[in-house]
Amino acid sequence: MMWNNLPFDLLANIFSFLSPDSLAIARTVCRNWHACSNSYPLIPTTPWFLALPIRNHTRPCCYAHNPVINNWHELQLEFLPVSSSVKPIATIGSLILFRITNSTTLQLLLCNPFTRQFRFLPNLKISRTNPAVGVVVTVSDDVQFQFPCFRIYVAGGMSEASSQGGATYNPTSEMYDSRTRNEKWEIVGSMPVEFSVRLTVWTPNENVNIKEKLYWITSARAYSVMGFDISNNTWFQLGVPMAERLEFATLVRRDHESLGLVGGTCEGGGCIWELNNDDDDGGTWWLVEKVPMELGVRLLGGKRNWESVKCVGGDGVICLYRDLGCGMVVCRRIGENGKWEWNWVEGCGYVKGKQVNNCLIRGTLIYPTLASSVIF
Repeated sequence: MMWNNLPFDLLANIFSFLSPDSLAIARTVCRNWHACSNSYPLIPTTPWFLALPIRNHTRPCCYAHNPVINNWHELQLEFLPVSSSVKPIATIGSLILFRITNSTTLQLLLCNPFTRQFRFLPNLKISRTNPAVGVVVTVSDDVQFQFPCFRIYVAGGMSEASSQGGATYNPTSEMYDSRTRNEKWEIVGSMPVEFSVRLTVWTPNENVNIKEKLYWITSARAYSVMGFDISNNTWFQLGVPMAERLEFATLVRRDHESLGLVGGTCEGGGCIWELNNDDDDGGTWWLVEKVPMELGVRLLGGKRNWESVKCVGGDGVICLYRDLGCGMVVCRRIGENGKWEWNWVEGCGYVKGKQVNNCLIRGTLIYPTLASSVIF
């Protein structure tokens, strides 16, 4: 057959038009196609929304939305040894960084849910309970999928109780670098104790990395932003617009160089701000987008407040959601002119004709790939 004799580079170019689910089917056609897909791993260009049930009383799984064909898929997580006790912290290209929730001290796991590969990261140098976690990707996306290069920072947290007394807040940070071969964490600096307390008590694990800075938002009103400048190992704090009135607030990366804030109030609706870092006082927030009223009403499902809304964002995509079945409001950058477009995406009610029970979820954005990674 002609298809069997095509050069690998030409065949790989044809495969590049397939979504990961379609490529998975193509890989099973013959040995030649399977070998081609492994030798020329495809670099996805559009992130998928991945929904992980917060409480899963049946089989462990998650649900992925393909934005190209507007379709939902179910991915099994039974291959994970702790599949029912994981929480997503960040994504690194096609990998998800999970925190193991049934462990008192922080333990981390990397996973590609499409290839079903995973590995545990080594234990921290200092055992910590509920520290802040941040991720910095150190190479371009086209290399990232096969050769993930990243640094993970862990800061604050409660230390284990000693024989002389109870647990204390740990005012240090440590770092794991995927490029080193010693597979160890190293202490990289200290911080004021009050920052350690805030990072431990009020800061969720989700973070945003812009250039050489990591950002976390506090989880209670009045909202504020905690920041870490990696280049000079300093900590800082930023104010948040409408900090006492926002009913939810999430940090997102609008592009490689812009920090965004998504929040909402019953009287003002949903808004997106962007941080201008040119000011000497740390930056000024500018209102850049508002959720269209009809989409906001549809997302809230008849409610007036935004307290149940969650958000996840990445380069060029912001998703607002509540649960698996209610649907999402998606803001996506279109073209090179920087224009953003708002759309509604139906929730996951059925997968391949089979009904899916609605549930609370945590969402993340991931670039799906079937390429094997050297990290495993």
